[in-house]
Amino acid sequence: MITLTHYLLVSAGLFSIGLYIILSKKNAIQILIGIELMLNAAILNLVAFGKFDQLKNSGQTFALFAIILAAASTAVALAIVLNVYRRYRTIDPGKVNQLKD
Repeated sequence: MITLTHYLLVSAGLFSIGLYIILSKKNAIQILIGIELMLNAAILNLVAFGKFDQLKNSGQTFALFAIILAAASTAVALAIVLNVYRRYRTIDPGKVNQLKD
């Protein structure tokens, strides 16, 4: 039987992988992927707590809102990355040293 601890361990693993990606990568797209992994870990926690809670569909409702917010924030971040690439011809955050000319 799968318990709450199993869900939390998988979520902690996803969160750790996402944090490692954010701290080790220099590519903006890979950093966004790391952020998405961390958001997915949080969503997994919400669904797991909703499953083992007595309230009906509370975790799924919170997870749905988190997915919507993650999609919106990813769209905004991707638009920013595309504009930075169009301007500086790189997506390496270390090479973009000025935002205003």
